[in-house]
Amino acid sequence: MINAEDWKKEEERLKRVTEKLASDLAELEPEVSGLNAQVVDFRRQFWDEVTVNTSTHEDFEETFYSIRQQEALLSERERSHALRVRQWKSMKRLQESPYFGRIDFREEGLEETEQVYIGVSSFLDSDGMNFLIYDWRTPIASMYYDFEPGPADYDTPGGHIKGMIDLKRQYQIAGDHLQNVFDTSLTIGDEVLQQALGKGSDNVMKSIVATIQKEQNAIIRDDQSRMLIVQGVAGSGKTSAALQRVAYLLYKHRERLKADQIVLFSPNPMFNSYVSTVLPELGEENMLQMTFQEYLDHWLGEAFAVEDSFDQMEYVLSRCNDPDYEARLAAIQFKASERYLQALQHYVKGLQREGMRFNAITFRERELISAEAMRNTFYSYDPAVDLSNRIAMLEDWLLRELSALEAAEREEPWVRDELDYLDKDHYAAAYRKLHKEARVFTFTEQYEGASDQERELDEGQFDYGDREEELLRRMVVKEQFKPLRRSVREKRFVDMLGLYRQLFEGEESFQRMTGEAGVPQAHWPTICRQTIAKLNRGELFYEDATPYLYVKELVEDTRTNTQIRHVFVDEGQDYSMFQYAFLKKLFPRAKMTVLGDFSQAIFVQSTELHGEASPLVALYGEAETRWFTLLRGYRSTREIVEFTKSLLIQAKDVVPFNRSGNKPILYRVTTNEERVAGIKEHLEALRAEGHHSIGIITKTMAESQGAFHSLTNAGCQGLKLVTKTTPTFEKGALVLPAYLAKGVEFDAVILYDASSDTYGRESERKLFYTACTRAMHRLTLYTASEWSPFIEKVDRSLYEEDGMKNTIS
Repeated sequence: MINAEDWKKEEERLKRVTEKLASDLAELEPEVSGLNAQVVDFRRQFWDEVTVNTSTHEDFEETFYSIRQQEALLSERERSHALRVRQWKSMKRLQESPYFGRIDFREEGLEETEQVYIGVSSFLDSDGMNFLIYDWRTPIASMYYDFEPGPADYDTPGGHIKGMIDLKRQYQIAGDHLQNVFDTSLTIGDEVLQQALGKGSDNVMKSIVATIQKEQNAIIRDDQSRMLIVQGVAGSGKTSAALQRVAYLLYKHRERLKADQIVLFSPNPMFNSYVSTVLPELGEENMLQMTFQEYLDHWLGEAFAVEDSFDQMEYVLSRCNDPDYEARLAAIQFKASERYLQALQHYVKGLQREGMRFNAITFRERELISAEAMRNTFYSYDPAVDLSNRIAMLEDWLLRELSALEAAEREEPWVRDELDYLDKDHYAAAYRKLHKEARVFTFTEQYEGASDQERELDEGQFDYGDREEELLRRMVVKEQFKPLRRSVREKRFVDMLGLYRQLFEGEESFQRMTGEAGVPQAHWPTICRQTIAKLNRGELFYEDATPYLYVKELVEDTRTNTQIRHVFVDEGQDYSMFQYAFLKKLFPRAKMTVLGDFSQAIFVQSTELHGEASPLVALYGEAETRWFTLLRGYRSTREIVEFTKSLLIQAKDVVPFNRSGNKPILYRVTTNEERVAGIKEHLEALRAEGHHSIGIITKTMAESQGAFHSLTNAGCQGLKLVTKTTPTFEKGALVLPAYLAKGVEFDAVILYDASSDTYGRESERKLFYTACTRAMHRLTLYTASEWSPFIEKVDRSLYEEDGMKNTIS
């Protein structure tokens, strides 16, 4: 704490700043609402100010420039309103807590020391020159996170600045009330972070820019690396740092980077709601958020029922007695591999010489253009032209062929039959078009100079009857040919299903087409049978979805997005190398930020993120790749961290934050009924302690459903069952499988069944670890049989046992 004199000075300054904030807000309020009303009125009256006159070229030109002038005026007013609203929102956020930090910095060569107060946004004094508060993203504010008192430096657009930090101070402020002040040599004093972490988990992730650590700050402010990899232990703040990195990028590059040019691939829909408030809290619009599954469904959902990663996980966890189980695991691993990626690249390259497959274009049960004709035309093009360009050339050829076929089709007998069923709107449209044609007919060159009377007489030569039927025939056939043209433009003439299916016609053909000899031979016949059976049913395994779409993109080249500038991948260890290569192709101009923890790599196709050995380094090259390792865990108490790190050798280097709590408690019961009764009592005790966010975690979705029904039938109140489609993360007691709990945290976690029957295989160790690391304050495990072998090897001093009792001690 600081002395009384300094405290008084800080209170006086805070009072001046909050009064200035209140004054500026009061002044801005009517201006914001007034501008909004102006914009609304101007939009409503837009056309009243414009006289549309196209009688002559000069009138048309005058109308055009009048509209342009009105449009420019409207745009200017909308920009002015948006700026004022942004300022108003910024000051409203500052009112809640004007600033959280301060450094006194003396620039090298200058005698004067500047007091730099830091908050969530900037705030200027009345003169518009002096900063009362600096935005945490400004270059000078970076020193607050990166340096202790002493020598310090920072980069600016104008050059590198060196100097000395004479003082570093942290604040806890609520509105205009100064609660705590700490002078510190650390980035963040334990007192501030302790209080932030000691609070209960909310139903949304909060942005706490006051608690950014030095290593997190380096992640946030890196805007040079093409590939930035963050390997962070459970609860290390990697997701929070990533979201604040987005806010920083939008601030620094605000003139050329917009929120819709940044996309975050999140682990599940619920996670999107969990993090949805962070950027608005920092004064920025939310970026695009989606799951990778949503992207796959968007592009493949019309053609296939696409298995998702959670259904794949359910299979892996619960179907180990399936006779084809080992073959499915081998398929998942192979189809996620870089070898398979290279095999498909080789395959598509070979299609330029042979093997292309097409769908015939049919109409009214007749074949208009055969697959063979397409194939012959495709292979008649210059072999030097790449595949996607030849597909584009074939598309143009098909559209021309359809135009000729459409003209010929007008004479077919079915067209005359269709005319009998046309409604009056068709005839009205034909009538208007005919009279327009008649006027054009009378104004041909041979009639120029004729009198109006002569033109009226000549219009009588126009054959309305024959022309009407001709026009109606044209309208009917054109309408019927529309779906054919649309399907051609959507490139449905390419037999993508056949192209992918022919890869699985046998090991010899696969090797010949792809050059890949390293297939899992022992399982390949079963893999081929499984894959083809799935495709024939109009379905795709999850492990086939990305490869299928990748082949489709190599052939068609229609999904590449050059507008996206940054791609963020959370829970990045759960993506395959194949999926990363696909993302790079989809977003060729984007930088990529990957966040994850290989200790939580629960999917079969997981990718190692750590260090130079990570295959991700090869995507952009070592020179353009930077990786960070975050070893300090902030989420859980020291006792929970010490317990969980002993479950997994990869977690041995985790450093717990110095926050103490209860040891994990292990409850052994004799029956499921006893377990349900114990959890019910445990829930009541946790709620009484003030824990409002409680996760009851199972291994699979089927177990979650069983647990939910058992607990509900036993009278447990306020339970919510979380599924893969649950859209929002809410407070309360949630029952969910471990793989849906990734990325979120709970005040307390109850592991429903920690027995060897449920978590007995070595492949389930990381899933078990992931479930336990969701807990912030309390962790409880139940079993009705033998404990999981992962627990058996944990030092008994790291947890408490309650024997056969089911009461809370």
